[in-house]
Amino acid sequence: MTLPDTAARRKVIADFRSDTVTTPTPEMREAMARAEVGDDVYGEDPTVNALQAEVARLTGHEAGLFMPSGSMTNQVAIAVHTRRGEEVVCAEGSHIYEWELGMMAAFSGVVPRFVPAPLGVPDPAQVRAAVRRSVHQSPTGLISLENTHNKAGGTVIPLDVLAQIRAVADDEGLPLHLDGARVFNAAAALDVPLHEVTRHFHTVSVCLSKGLGAPVGSVLTGSREAMKQAHRYRKMLGGGMRQAGVLAAAALVALRDGPARLKDDHRRTRQLAGALVDAGYRVDLAAVQTNIIYVDLPDAQQRVEEWDARGVRASALGPGSVRFVLHHQVSDEALEGAIGVLTA
Repeated sequence: MTLPDTAARRKVIADFRSDTVTTPTPEMREAMARAEVGDDVYGEDPTVNALQAEVARLTGHEAGLFMPSGSMTNQVAIAVHTRRGEEVVCAEGSHIYEWELGMMAAFSGVVPRFVPAPLGVPDPAQVRAAVRRSVHQSPTGLISLENTHNKAGGTVIPLDVLAQIRAVADDEGLPLHLDGARVFNAAAALDVPLHEVTRHFHTVSVCLSKGLGAPVGSVLTGSREAMKQAHRYRKMLGGGMRQAGVLAAAALVALRDGPARLKDDHRRTRQLAGALVDAGYRVDLAAVQTNIIYVDLPDAQQRVEEWDARGVRASALGPGSVRFVLHHQVSDEALEGAIGVLTA
C-alpha cells in the first residue's frame, strides 16, 4: 500500500519557522532519562533548583523560577511589578503585547504605553517622556524592554542604551523588566557575558527553548522576594509542573552547550540574508543582527506554501512578510540546500 505524500513525510531540507522547532539532542535525552526529580511546586525538585540557580547566576540575580513558557515568565513578571490600572512602557512591536494575547490586561489589569523603537531600540528620552504621573492618567508601573527584539528582526539593544534606560527607571522609581527570550543571542552578538546585558534589569525572562535549543521552558530571574511573589502567580496560571526535573535536565544541557553555537547561527543568518538579497528579495540588512530575517513579499503565504512543498519551511507573518529563524539544527549543508530552493 502506498502512503499519502503528506507534508510530514516529505523530506525537510531546513525548517526556518522558528528556533523553537529544534528537537532534543542525544545529550539532552540522556540527561532527561537520568534526571533526579521531586515535586517542584513544593520546591523539592533538585534538578529544577539547579537550573534556577544557574540561570540566576548567569543573569546576575539572586534567584530564578522555572516555567513552561516565555509568555508565562513575562506575564508573571508584569503581575509582580504592577497594580491594576497602571501602564507598562514598552517598545513598539513588543512580544508582551503582540504575541501574548492581551494577558497584561486580562491577568494584571494593565495596558501598554508604546514608544517608537527603530530597529527595536527605544530612545531613552522617549522612554522618560512616556512615563505618566498625572492624577488624570493611568500611572506608569513598569518599563519593559525586549532584547533581542523579535518583530524588529532579531535586533540588539546596545549596552549604553540599556544603561541609560535603567537610569530613567531609577530616576522615576520604576522597575525594569527584560523579555530576554533570545537574550543569549544578544550577548553573542555583542560579544559580552550574559550578565553584561541583564544586569540593568530587576527581572529577566530567559527562554531556553529558542536559541539554546532546550525542548521546553523559560526561567524568570530577579530578587528572592520577587521570585516568592512570582511563585504565587505561576501557581495561579497553572505553571506548577511537579516533577519537572526531566525538562530542567535538558535545559541544563542547553545552557552548557547552546551559547557556543549562537555565533554560527548568526553567521548562517547573514549568509542566507545575503543570498536572498542577491536573488532580488527585499531584506533590511541593517536588521539582520542575530538569527532572524524578515523578507517583504506581497504573496507571502503562497510563497511559503510553495517552498514548503519543496522542503523549506518558513513563516508567513501577515500577507506581506515572511520570517526565517536560524538555529543549531540548520547545518551549513542544509543551508546551501535551502538557498538553492529559495533562489531558484
